[in-house]
Amino acid sequence: ASSIKVAVRVRPLSGRERAQSQQSVVRVIEGRTVVVLDPTDGVIAYGPAANRSREKQFSFDHAFDEGDSQEQVFNLTTRDLVEHVLGGLNCTVFAYGPTGSGKTYTMTGAAGELGVMPRTLERLFSEMRDRSEDSRFRVRISYIEVYNECVYDLLNPAPSGGAHGNGANSLGGLDLREDPVKGMFVAGVHEVEVSTTHQVLALLEKGNGRRTTESTRANEQSSRSHAVLSICVEAREALAGTKHALALGKLSLIDLAGSERMGKTNNGGQRLREGNNINRSLLALANCINALGEKSKKGAFVNYRDSKLTRLLKESLGGNSKTVMLCCLSPSADAFEETLNTLKYAHRAKNIQTKAVRNTASVTAHIAEYQQIISDLRTEIGHLKDQLRRVSEIVPTPSPSRHSRGAVHAAARWGP
Repeated sequence: ASSIKVAVRVRPLSGRERAQSQQSVVRVIEGRTVVVLDPTDGVIAYGPAANRSREKQFSFDHAFDEGDSQEQVFNLTTRDLVEHVLGGLNCTVFAYGPTGSGKTYTMTGAAGELGVMPRTLERLFSEMRDRSEDSRFRVRISYIEVYNECVYDLLNPAPSGGAHGNGANSLGGLDLREDPVKGMFVAGVHEVEVSTTHQVLALLEKGNGRRTTESTRANEQSSRSHAVLSICVEAREALAGTKHALALGKLSLIDLAGSERMGKTNNGGQRLREGNNINRSLLALANCINALGEKSKKGAFVNYRDSKLTRLLKESLGGNSKTVMLCCLSPSADAFEETLNTLKYAHRAKNIQTKAVRNTASVTAHIAEYQQIISDLRTEIGHLKDQLRRVSEIVPTPSPSRHSRGAVHAAARWGP
């Protein structure tokens, strides 16, 4: 068993926060410790909070400040997971934090600054190319979003006027089902088989274009849904045989929508309904983290069924997976409460234990595959025979010269 790896990233102050003269109250020390300063120190001089500082200090596996690059975040948190996926393990990376804290930037990136998702995909296909002589790989991806507690397919949307995704249920979303072998899966989701990084990045860009985003007071481009990119990798030995071992790895890259305080966003109508559903699903996630992180309550019941999000994350949080949690924070004094709550949940998540088990299967070739192998060999033999015939026609067999024929006749007359 291993603990969830937890990393914290603090973004720079935004233009809006600088215009409001907001102060930064978060400090990163030596790449592991995060200190949150109390913005009210020296302000409250009476009542129960008088002379009490709310300054807090937390330690994590990694902590990044505004000077750390996308590449540094990827190398220290996610790069090693590629090796585990190719070896047949389940791995998960998810970004967690309040709205406007930089989760989508960290996961998907921006122009010229690739995020965790594209960098992981590039690394995955690079490793597969390096191992192509010894192994054969098959890669399938799916991309979904959880919007207002409904699951939608971002790679295969329904025709205009229909449900949000093909294969949708009566509510317009896809169904979540649980299988004793496969675990939790999305029924009817469209999986695309890919062979190059370019294909995957094109599909990722297309899916991101279909993802639900809106402008709010707290975030100019706020994600209104949780996005889950799943990459399934099948690896087998390159040598053809009647029986071979198959390693089945799965990588889930998740960009969660951010929690919202209605008093700050001033949302109404559809935005308010979206915010309520986002907060409800994140509260269910926080409850699962609390239950799993309580060392004194080992074996206690964990309610994953409160939300579609927690059902999807069931294996990642407490099951068969190596998991990385990326917590994104705003350093603004105005976001002190959200920052402190996020750090508390992240600190508790460090106590969660998961046990990743290698997923393997022994596959025996079918009779139809034998026939295909024999047919391929016969075709290859036919090509080789044709090549030999063409070579023999171009280069005729040399005949003996006149001098050599005379020498042979003379030797025959005189004998030995």
